[in-house]
Amino acid sequence: MNIRVRIAPSPTGYMHIGTLHTVLFNYFFARQQGGAFIIRIEDTDQKRFVDGALESLLKTLTTLGLEHDEGPVLNADGTLSEKGSFGPYIQSKRLDIYKPYVEQLLEKGEAYVCFCTAERLEEMRAAQTAAKQTPKYDRHCLALSKDEVEARKKTEPFVIRMKVPEGSTTFDDAVRGPITIKHSEVDDQVLLKSDGFPTYHLAVVVDDHLMEITHVLRGEEWLPSTPKQVILCQMFGWESPVFAHIPLLLNADKKKLSKRQGDVAAEDFLSKGYLVDTLINFVGTLGFNPKSDEEIYSKAQLIELFDLSKVNRSGAVMNIEKLDWMNHQYIAKLDEQKLYEAVKPFAPEIDFTNPIALRALQIEKSRANRLTDFAASLAPYLGIPAYVPTILVWKKADAEDAKKNLENIRAILSGAGEEAFADITLIEGLIKEYISTNALQNGNVLWPLRVALSGAEKSASPFELLWVLGRGESLKRIENALNLLA
Repeated sequence: MNIRVRIAPSPTGYMHIGTLHTVLFNYFFARQQGGAFIIRIEDTDQKRFVDGALESLLKTLTTLGLEHDEGPVLNADGTLSEKGSFGPYIQSKRLDIYKPYVEQLLEKGEAYVCFCTAERLEEMRAAQTAAKQTPKYDRHCLALSKDEVEARKKTEPFVIRMKVPEGSTTFDDAVRGPITIKHSEVDDQVLLKSDGFPTYHLAVVVDDHLMEITHVLRGEEWLPSTPKQVILCQMFGWESPVFAHIPLLLNADKKKLSKRQGDVAAEDFLSKGYLVDTLINFVGTLGFNPKSDEEIYSKAQLIELFDLSKVNRSGAVMNIEKLDWMNHQYIAKLDEQKLYEAVKPFAPEIDFTNPIALRALQIEKSRANRLTDFAASLAPYLGIPAYVPTILVWKKADAEDAKKNLENIRAILSGAGEEAFADITLIEGLIKEYISTNALQNGNVLWPLRVALSGAEKSASPFELLWVLGRGESLKRIENALNLLA
């Protein structure tokens, strides 16, 4: 079997993080199986169409390094084209394809024309709800004669509904196992709307069949739709694809991730300073962790280890603290060039032609959770910061003690060559030798030195600061501290 999976988003805005979750599971599965990863745009609901949403989706997938094999393509000049031999891949361009299938169902008596107005349907549902019944169409138009239908079609708007047969439908979900739904619980779904556009339920079944989709991996919110689609496949005499309904993403309160409760677009997370590799690792392991004793995986590892049988059935919580922790791990592993390239867009005010800034990057990456942290953390390295002199004094000492130790350290550093500042261990050895020789407490020496160099009560170690700032800038800052203590 040639594995073929698809994602089928609607162009209604930015890529929801839940959509990315589904995208990744499809991508991992397709790449692992040597199959095709396809994008199909479901835009039959024209009222929800958002201009530019398709282009935004394609840009985000490119940024994330998730290349698709078939579907719409965003060209360098901003125009759209397609790749693949099963197109068009945008449903609004496939309208003529669906109509013969509707006619086929009508001829077989497996679909019927419905003239009910929105007002009547609303009254019907209200009455059913009041009677504590499941709201569903009451088949008011099913009994109309063929002649009456043809006559009314000339003057009245109408839709086409599927006629759900009696019985039940069972399908084997690759995540949840066998599922059986009684047809009495399934509504006579509208297949073709009055504007001539197919509904999702008809279009998805026809498109999946014609595009030879073998597996449908999608969010569990689509589970109630599956029986309708299986029934339609049976009506057409087609084999259903394998369904796998993956868990929803949840907020910390265990409720469905909602736009009202914070940023939920993939683009939002990227703009907040999360690395692409982090986002793929984090979202790609929500509801699925290949190994219980590991958290960090490369994209290649997730592809290799992906297993539908290990996907959880319950919802997965978007734990931002864990996301920050994971991003910290990725940032700390970046080499100098990649770190610079990643941070630069988030810190446009930092002068990276200054070698101090580049060295500071290497120190601060061990403390950063997000790329947005660097603008603030790098700034103190690039100019003598203002601070009150009292913070130079170690809590177990006094101003005279701080001044004396800073003077002695200044003398040691003045006598050291530039080469001593090129290696953190060398500069650390000089300072610790002074402390040991004079039987001093670390705090009495290291506290005022660190504050003199950083201008802050919390910062990198004095040895790291000396390495970053270099001989000239370090001596300048120590001199400034001594002037404040004078």
